Parts: sequence; structure tokens; C-alpha cells
Amino acid sequence: MNSTAGLHGLHISQQFNADLEEVRKHMLEMGGKVEKQLAEALDALINADSGKASDVIKEDDVIDSMEMKIDEECNLIIALRQPAASDLRLVLAIIKAIRDLERIADESAKIAKAAIKVSEQGRLPSGIVEFRRLGHFVQRALNQSLDAFVRHDAEAALQVAQEDQNVDSEYATAMRAMITYISNEPDSLSFMLNVLWALRAMERIGDHAKNICEHVVYMVVGTDIRHENLDDIVDRLSG
Repeated sequence: MNSTAGLHGLHISQQFNADLEEVRKHMLEMGGKVEKQLAEALDALINADSGKASDVIKEDDVIDSMEMKIDEECNLIIALRQPAASDLRLVLAIIKAIRDLERIADESAKIAKAAIKVSEQGRLPSGIVEFRRLGHFVQRALNQSLDAFVRHDAEAALQVAQEDQNVDSEYATAMRAMITYISNEPDSLSFMLNVLWALRAMERIGDHAKNICEHVVYMVVGTDIRHENLDDIVDRLSG
């Protein structure tokens, strides 16, 4: 290979790496925006803040636009660069992760819509600690799943995915508490139905955070773990 061809190949390689880094950066920017949207949706519901809830709903269109832009960037990379091995897994993982992020944004908008309904009727009873606990769990799951993506940390991603059972457990506990509250305060039924819908949205957010963790494992080690026992995967990686 002559020097001119070598320099041309180096330039292509450098540009390819720059393209990968750019789309990865855009995905993480989207993740940060979704994290903020979730936090504000939960705060709007807890404090019956209709103004903040309306802002969250408006932000959903921004998230949709980001997903479409990143998806287009990824498809362009595949078409023009024809990535292989770990580079291809990175691009595919980003495509999958942004879909889950977009759905988390949708669920956050549902929480915000519930917040507007709650603000029209009053505010959350101060004793509903289960709602706040579940909110804490799903926010942490989303944050840690994105952190694992940033660090390409398959083991951390697996740990977060395993903790999804804590979200499911908290969801079941919160649902029981809400039903008990409605039984004791039957006039609160229409009011509390909005809270129940918000709880369901939070549980789904936990599922999407788990999905992101599964994408991280695929990206790092090339294994699709969606239908495997997570404990077995952890043993394999640590062994």
C-alpha cells in the first residue's frame, strides 16, 4: 500500500470513529433529557403541579424528534460504513436503547397527564410513601442503566437488570396500598385511579430500563440475554 492510500484509509477510520462517537453522544444526551423528564413528571404528580406536568408533556415531542434523528444517523452509519463486530453491536444497541428511551418518555408523559388530573382534584395524600419509593427505584434503574451504557459495563448492567425484581415488588406493594386506601376512602376512587395509572407507567419504565441493560450486555459481549436466566449470565461473566 502506498503512503497516499494509507493516509486515505487512516482518514476513513478516523471519520468512522468520529461518527460512532457522535451518535453515541447524541444517544446519551437523549438519555439525560429523558431522565430529567421522568424526575419532573414524578415531582409534578407528588406536588400536584399542573404547570410542570404540562412542560413534561410538551417535552415528549422533543424526545420523539431526537429518537428519529439518532435512528437516521445509525442507519446512515450502517449503510455507508458497514460496521462489523463490536462496532456493529454498538450501533444496534444504540438503535434499541433509543426506542426504550422514547417509550420511557411516553410513560413519563402519562405520569404528567395523571398529575394534571390530580391537580384538578387536590393532591396526593401525604401518607402514600409507596409511590415515592417506587419513583426512587425506577429513577435509579434508569440512571444506572445509562451509566452502564456509558462505561460499557456488562456486569453492572446485569446487576441493574436483576434489580428489576425490586421494582416489580415495590409496584405490587404500592398497588396494594392504593387499593387499601380506596377501600377506606371510597369517595377517592376517581382521584386515585389517576395514581394507579401513574404507578403502572412507573412499572413499565422499570421494564424499559432493564431492556437498556440487556442491550449493554449484547453490545459488550455479543450475547442476547433477553430469554436467559440472569443469575446464570452473572455466573458466566464472573467465572
